[in-house]
Amino acid sequence: MTTATLAKKESIKILVCDDLAEEGLALFRREKNLQVIVKTKLPVTELKKEITDVDACVVRSGTQITKEIIAAAKKLKAIGRAGVGLDNVDVEAASKRGIVVINTPGGNTISAAEHTFSLLMAMARNIPQANESIKRGEWERKKFTGVEMYEKTLGVIGLGRIGTEVAKRAQVFGMRVIAYDPFLSVERASQIGVEIVSFNDLLKQSDFLTLHMPLGADNRHMIGEKEIAKMKKTIRIANCARGGLIDEAALAKALDSGRIAGVALDVFEEEPLKDLTLVRKPAVVATPHLGASTEEAQIAVAVDVVQSIIDFFQGKGTKNAVNLPSVDPEVLEQISPYLRLAEKLGALQAQLMEGQILQVDIQYSGRVAELATTPITVSVIKGLLSPILAETVNYVNAPLLAKERGIKILESKSSTAASYSNLIQVEIKTDKRKNSVAGTVFTPEDARIVKIDNFNVEAVPEGYMLLISNRDVPGIVGQIGTLLGNNKINIAGMTLGRDKLGGEAKTLLKIDSALSESLIAEIKKAKNILDAKLIRL
Repeated sequence: MTTATLAKKESIKILVCDDLAEEGLALFRREKNLQVIVKTKLPVTELKKEITDVDACVVRSGTQITKEIIAAAKKLKAIGRAGVGLDNVDVEAASKRGIVVINTPGGNTISAAEHTFSLLMAMARNIPQANESIKRGEWERKKFTGVEMYEKTLGVIGLGRIGTEVAKRAQVFGMRVIAYDPFLSVERASQIGVEIVSFNDLLKQSDFLTLHMPLGADNRHMIGEKEIAKMKKTIRIANCARGGLIDEAALAKALDSGRIAGVALDVFEEEPLKDLTLVRKPAVVATPHLGASTEEAQIAVAVDVVQSIIDFFQGKGTKNAVNLPSVDPEVLEQISPYLRLAEKLGALQAQLMEGQILQVDIQYSGRVAELATTPITVSVIKGLLSPILAETVNYVNAPLLAKERGIKILESKSSTAASYSNLIQVEIKTDKRKNSVAGTVFTPEDARIVKIDNFNVEAVPEGYMLLISNRDVPGIVGQIGTLLGNNKINIAGMTLGRDKLGGEAKTLLKIDSALSESLIAEIKKAKNILDAKLIRL
């Protein structure tokens, strides 16, 4: 990747695809060698034509920058997203083309936190329902009796920037705040006055519940019928994070049966809403994805993304690049295969670890130890934190975010690697246990996971994998194969490892699709199976 510069005779074309605050556009227009083209709400065919010869494009949430659009962009060097979410940008396709993707993770933090707390309060005091009633000329005070938030327990799922700001506001209201966030140290949580608890304990103890997590394949419908059954019947649930974190059908059922007291939603599984069944229920407060819809937030994200684009073309680096570190192009070419492997190792550890994270120990052996390892370490941290922070974590802020969460990062190097010419090992220490994973790069396009804890394995770090811990006895492969086959799950590859004959063994299966929770539970119950985890890389 090469960085363009704003040379005197060079004209750099910027395509603005969605409405952007004037304060941001004004920054662009101050640069003499920037040609700004504002064309919003373009159909796909027209967008493909317009993006062909531009150097950068800026979007909000309305325009989809797909693989197809990126393929049509012959000169594109940067994509700017005025906002945090990157659901509408194909980051992988951009990365393969060497196109930097920039977002603005901090611009809407306060707006989103305030909106979340507004919805919590609206639920507690039935404000929208009472407002509609009085406008109809009614005066029904008893019908809209609410509950106090004082001395109630607020459960926060995901204590990132927004979750932390919500927690601060709850504390001012005299609420007890508990949180589920395995990537936050107990010490750090204590510093901000929050008690870290298990997911199950949070469900059982909360009077109010708010979610601040990214949406991924592993946490879709993380709140469903099974989770609601563990909650108090007086609970009130708010979601201003991502539609899909909560099973909306389960919410509707719970409201109809009186299983929960209230729901407040700013995000939905399908947007714009077509099915209004849920939001029309009396105990539901709903808004049309307004979390970042304040004048201040829109100005902040516009200014942030524009300044980041300008800095990029002036060779100043990018403070919010989500897919490429700010390093010399020659260095980037050398370390790129290791960056990809390191992020996958971090993501793998995020799915394997148990308990509250305390320390990350990254060990480099062989040829990789001779390279610039700092960006590789950052890549490990990015992969590790992404499940809880998603678009908020990038190559610039990952170390700071780890420090803020009380996670200690250690790095060591060795010029020799026992069995491989290069090896990256990532060891995680939590309050419950230690576990490690290791990987190697054979060629720039061929990286492998080669070790999980003390077990030798071999797997391409992508797609779905099923990791099984089992007793080293005959018949395990056939047993698991039958279970998967009966559920139409195809096995694409397999590797086996054991610590000693007749001891514990690991079976790592590359599979073509995800497994249902019921199938994973069935596998765990099978004879001689100690544990089973679905991994998505």
